[in-house]
Amino acid sequence: MSDDSTPWGTGLTVAGFVAAVLATAIVVLSIGLARVHPLLAVGLNLVAVGGLAPTVWGWRRVPVWRWFVLGSGAGVAAGWIALLVLAGGSVIR
Repeated sequence: MSDDSTPWGTGLTVAGFVAAVLATAIVVLSIGLARVHPLLAVGLNLVAVGGLAPTVWGWRRVPVWRWFVLGSGAGVAAGWIALLVLAGGSVIR
């Protein structure tokens, strides 16, 4: 493997794992907070993602960390979509 090649298989596996773990964590923690108060869950999600986004965005050019950035973005999006689906089905109560 030369220095210019990109390890797509390994990188996408890492990104998928990071996305699954992060989406699961977001859903589980947000459901718990929503049972206390829904605005607490929304506020904490916005503060956490808004606070971490600049740091994670800076990692996108580092060869290994770029896969974590991809997984983090996909995981946050999947977690928020799952929460919207669950909230629409009134599971969060």
